[in-house]
Amino acid sequence: MRYVGERVSRREDADLLTGRAQTVADLDLPGVLELAVVRSTVAHGRVRSVDVTAALSIPGVAGAWSAADLPGLPLTPVPGAVREALTGRGYPALATDRVRYVGQPVAVVAADSRAHAEDGAAAVTALLDPLPALLDARDAAAPGAPRLWSGRSNVAHEHVSGDGDGDGDGTAPVVVEGRFRQPRLLATSLEGRALLVRPDAQDGLTVWVSHQAPHRLRGSLAEAFALEPDRVRVIVPATGGAFGTKSQVFPEHVIAVAVARELGRPVRWVEDRREAMSAGIRGRGQWQSTRLAADGDGRLLSYELTVLADVGAYPHTGTQVPMTTASMAPGPYRIPRVSATARCVLTNQPPTTPYRGAGRPEATYAIERSMDLLARRLGLDPAEVRRRNLLQPDDLPHETATGRTYDSGNYGKALDRVLAEIDYAGVRAEQARRREQGGVPLGIGLAVYVERTGATPFSFEYAAVEVCPDGTIIARTGSQATGQGHLTAFAQVVASALDVELDRVHVVQGDTGQVPEGFGTFGSRSMQVGGGSLWRASEALVAAGRRRYAGLYELAEDLVHYEGGTLSAPGADTVTLGELAARTGPLVVEERFAPPPAFPYGAHAAVVEIDPQLGTVTVRQIAAVDDYGRVVNPLLVQGQAYGSIVQGLGQALTEEDVTLPDGSCATASLLDYLLPTAADVPPIRLAELETANPHQPFGAKGAGEAGCIGVPPAVVSAVCDALDVDHVDMPLTPEAVWRAMHAR
Repeated sequence: MRYVGERVSRREDADLLTGRAQTVADLDLPGVLELAVVRSTVAHGRVRSVDVTAALSIPGVAGAWSAADLPGLPLTPVPGAVREALTGRGYPALATDRVRYVGQPVAVVAADSRAHAEDGAAAVTALLDPLPALLDARDAAAPGAPRLWSGRSNVAHEHVSGDGDGDGDGTAPVVVEGRFRQPRLLATSLEGRALLVRPDAQDGLTVWVSHQAPHRLRGSLAEAFALEPDRVRVIVPATGGAFGTKSQVFPEHVIAVAVARELGRPVRWVEDRREAMSAGIRGRGQWQSTRLAADGDGRLLSYELTVLADVGAYPHTGTQVPMTTASMAPGPYRIPRVSATARCVLTNQPPTTPYRGAGRPEATYAIERSMDLLARRLGLDPAEVRRRNLLQPDDLPHETATGRTYDSGNYGKALDRVLAEIDYAGVRAEQARRREQGGVPLGIGLAVYVERTGATPFSFEYAAVEVCPDGTIIARTGSQATGQGHLTAFAQVVASALDVELDRVHVVQGDTGQVPEGFGTFGSRSMQVGGGSLWRASEALVAAGRRRYAGLYELAEDLVHYEGGTLSAPGADTVTLGELAARTGPLVVEERFAPPPAFPYGAHAAVVEIDPQLGTVTVRQIAAVDDYGRVVNPLLVQGQAYGSIVQGLGQALTEEDVTLPDGSCATASLLDYLLPTAADVPPIRLAELETANPHQPFGAKGAGEAGCIGVPPAVVSAVCDALDVDHVDMPLTPEAVWRAMHAR
């Protein structure tokens, strides 16, 4: 494996840095019109009327439409996995009789420029009669709460995992209960959502879109508009991040297709930053209750997790996230009885979607904060309580009470390594000295996690590897990069499997016209599933080449030797793969790979100091020890580690989607929604373990989300440790910390 494990520089960067790479907003099509969406200003209301007449008189406006002006406009498609929750709660692309959140689309304007389209949107009059709004999942789930949908519960879906209930008969020696909050977060990728739709001949469509799953989008749009899938071509140009929030179909996608078909010309919608923050999709959003029972030595007996998840106004892909939270409830621990219940609650908020980590950060947060509560109750060191309960290597594979089968790992080794990385004993000694002699409060927080990556029972990935007569190797994959470095890492996989030079491999993705099928990129599945599919296709291509060579020279196949991209046999010519393709015709192999999920794991630690006057938190150090299985490109994986750690810090310290009493967003700009900057990044120590994935050709698991999983509980626990309190909810703003300090 000549390139697996090498720090190969990213092929993508030259085009990105020089501006040759084009995003959806950069594309130049003749006659393209720009769209501006008119959005609801009330959280819940009846639609009395939407009048677009005045918009039509604005210079440059080519058309304006409400739902009434586009009869037959399809509902927003959702994946089959959540359609049961959507029954009777259809998600209209443009609001019809009701609006259910501030920012819901009620009309659209097309013009020769975005500025003119926005002028037209400002001229649209929408008369909305306000109705009582439910902005908190706890209120919406309460008995007697007003129904947001006539005749339907506000709980769209309930999922139960596990094999027991709490501490059973209530006789456990020690029981700790926790109440935790996962704030709703704003998806703040570098590029917002965007698409450009061109109507083609014979009712066809070409869609350029910033997206994670082009084949899913193709199928959904084809179904919504009653088209054959091969009439829809989806192309993903350079994409500026996604974090899970671009793997779905949204109302704006449906609107743009409908308008393009109505006008018979290209239209484009590009979400600007304020639009994304005030009306776009959200992540997280859970209220969690835990009950953890143990014996007097801190060994776990049972665990109960109850989740109220705010999935927003319409059951979209966000309803899948709490199910993952429930299924990953036990974390890396041996717990005899586990009960996890997740309820997806509808509120008058923008819908949620999967967001980096998608259910695993929420599950880890609940169990890790509960472990700290147990340690405090027993007066034990938090590291020791974890050590006593971690699953051991000999326990793996291990089927949890919630139905997950952990494959491989050494969780205790990760914990020991992260303690060494931060000099745990030394920091504890310094903490004791300060508590005795005085000094700025100092705290340490730990988190040990295990996550699920790569696959669900119905997922696969497509790959095709082709040798051209000139020796070029074309590797096609259904995975879709949104900034991860696929063009580099997938080329390393194929070059290693074929034993050829890296620069001979050309990776093709993001075009349903060139890649016939695929599943997409989310859940850290790219290398595990997409890379595995490419590896298997490459192996199959070598086997096909051997058979073809043997037939060409009338040899027994076991006499054919393959090395370095060439085939040879005693008494026969040495032939390269390219020469073989030139002499015998196209040499191409397809593969569809569907492995079981993998379970990467790790341990994170945070060291913090608290300003006792201001309540500000200074993170002095973050250490992360992660096991991603076999790493193909350490450079790319380290980039993912740093990025996810900083994203986790943002959630822990500053980020929150704040909703005002009228349902509008109080954090609709980056002046109000505080993302961490380079100046906020503390020293970060990264270390890796390597336990091969037994279900993947070269042992890869998944990487990219670990920091969002381990960092929030580690930082919160560190702050609680510094303050000597049970809990402080995220985000740990100076006010929240100051109040906790003085409430103590």
